[in-house]
Amino acid sequence: MAEATDPIIEVRRLEKDFGRTRALDGLDLSVSAGEVHGFLGPNGAGKSTTLRILLGLIRPTAGTASVFGMDPWEDPVHCHRDLAYVPGDVSLWPNLSGGEVIDLLTGLRGGADETQRSRLIDEFEFDPRRKTRTYSKGNRQKVALIAAFARPARLYVLDEPSAGLDPIMENVFRREVRRVHAEGATVLLSSHILGEVEQLCDRVTIIRAGRVVESGTLADLRHLKLTHFRVDGVRADLLAALPGVQGIHDDDGGALEFEVEAPYLPAVLEAVAAARPSGLSVSPPSLESLFLRHYAEPTAATGTLRRHPDVNQTGRD
Repeated sequence: MAEATDPIIEVRRLEKDFGRTRALDGLDLSVSAGEVHGFLGPNGAGKSTTLRILLGLIRPTAGTASVFGMDPWEDPVHCHRDLAYVPGDVSLWPNLSGGEVIDLLTGLRGGADETQRSRLIDEFEFDPRRKTRTYSKGNRQKVALIAAFARPARLYVLDEPSAGLDPIMENVFRREVRRVHAEGATVLLSSHILGEVEQLCDRVTIIRAGRVVESGTLADLRHLKLTHFRVDGVRADLLAALPGVQGIHDDDGGALEFEVEAPYLPAVLEAVAAARPSGLSVSPPSLESLFLRHYAEPTAATGTLRRHPDVNQTGRD
């Protein structure tokens, strides 16, 4: 069993092959007790494959994965006792009501806290009396979320958990993540909603093609020594010639975005002003700009960066 100081999730050199396709290629992931850890990557990066291994649903080809210090494939029952899981595409028993499904799912972990169950039903504005076959995607998602949060767990594994929720319900979801985090739970959150990750997560791991490309705290990943620029009406070749400018890319709206190292800010500001831009904004770099920089590649014509075709803000792994 894991000691209190051990990572809740520990993955080392994880590999998974599906026939000739390698979904995971030496993946490392460590999630400490009590943190909210963001797990990001484009479609096909290997996120859902990793989560399925952590849940004991599939067996890795090579490498090791542990949850609470146990192998989830060898000992799934003990791993699941303190684990709550929410998938991004929820399938339910069509002839049961939403309330019956919530009771069934929470019963697998010892039963719901009735006070929390009632509160969550109210917060998510959910009707538990209807048959699940009548539910929209968002209401099916609410069933899984209520069942997950209605009983305390040491670990919450959330795979695109807010898919199908409207903005008001997304805010309810975020409040619940903050609540369980404040109560000491650990959360592994896989999401394409980068704003959600920025608001909730202590640390982030970004993967691509089954490998980690960067991992750290949000402050580390934002590289706060850099300043983020967005300009309209300035040529990319002018920007590329300036010292200290990094990661020039088109934001798909006609503007150019890039980062500038702190010592070069005065010179860059002077050059951009001299080019008479039609629009300019300056801010600390966002997680989204970092994410796009990892999944972008240079175009032959301009040397600027374009979004890689496997980046999909709403798709799934």
